[in-house]
Amino acid sequence: MRLVTFERADGLAGGFLRGEEIVPFGALGGPGSVREFIAAGSARRDELAAAAAEYEGEVVTVDEVRLGPPVTDPEKILCIGVNYANRNAEYKDGTEQPKYASMFFRTPGSFVGHGQSLIRPKVSPQLDYEGEIALVIGREGKHIAKERAMDHVAGYTLCNEGTIRDWVRHAKFNVTQGKNFDASGSLGPYFVSADEIDPAKPLHLTTKVNGETRQDDTTANLIFTFSDLLAYITIFTTLKPGDIIVTGTPVGAGARFDPPRWLKPGDEVEISVPEIGTLRNRVVDEN
Repeated sequence: MRLVTFERADGLAGGFLRGEEIVPFGALGGPGSVREFIAAGSARRDELAAAAAEYEGEVVTVDEVRLGPPVTDPEKILCIGVNYANRNAEYKDGTEQPKYASMFFRTPGSFVGHGQSLIRPKVSPQLDYEGEIALVIGREGKHIAKERAMDHVAGYTLCNEGTIRDWVRHAKFNVTQGKNFDASGSLGPYFVSADEIDPAKPLHLTTKVNGETRQDDTTANLIFTFSDLLAYITIFTTLKPGDIIVTGTPVGAGARFDPPRWLKPGDEVEISVPEIGTLRNRVVDEN
């Protein structure tokens, strides 16, 4: 099952992706948004998916619409830092592998959808890319056991966790400012349901800038697995349907080159995982 959020004249709507066609939820008597669809429960989701497969009415095509992030209204977007084994060494600070996951929150407005422009802000040229896999929560949970953690995942999407590097260092201890500039990152291209992906099989993640591979790794090298993350996060917060967990980026971000290789207007960034798709965005300057 693949889902998208798309813009219509009357606002955002969710729908099933069927090849290049989108069957809007509304045409099936379903909910308005992907988050509401996820929260409806597995029986209702299966019912609507079956109806979408047989639907013969009016549809829209992907090239006719503007895509938004697959889930536009999550309660929480929680991002994980330094989560690939060789990323810790990339910092060259002599520290051991972390015992606990580093994390921070992002706002929905800091992300755009597939095909939309990433904005390099007026205040800084240091827009950087970070290709990541994102989990979309399907079932509420607190104190989730690691052994049952993946039961709470409804599906997957991709993330370019765009960062304004010099603004990450504006304060002594937090990174919030540099991680939350409007339209500095992206999510998409769509939501892929969990039943399409084998969680035991490593996912191969690549990031390309203008066709050049900059990041290339697999989830076999995660320090904290997806299950580890959900178990740890739910010690302190309750995960809700539609929440997004962005699970970390491999080595090769622009900041780690010498000299750094910041994104500039006209650059195209592609984040790919074969089982999920390719998230593609171009960079523009803030007006």
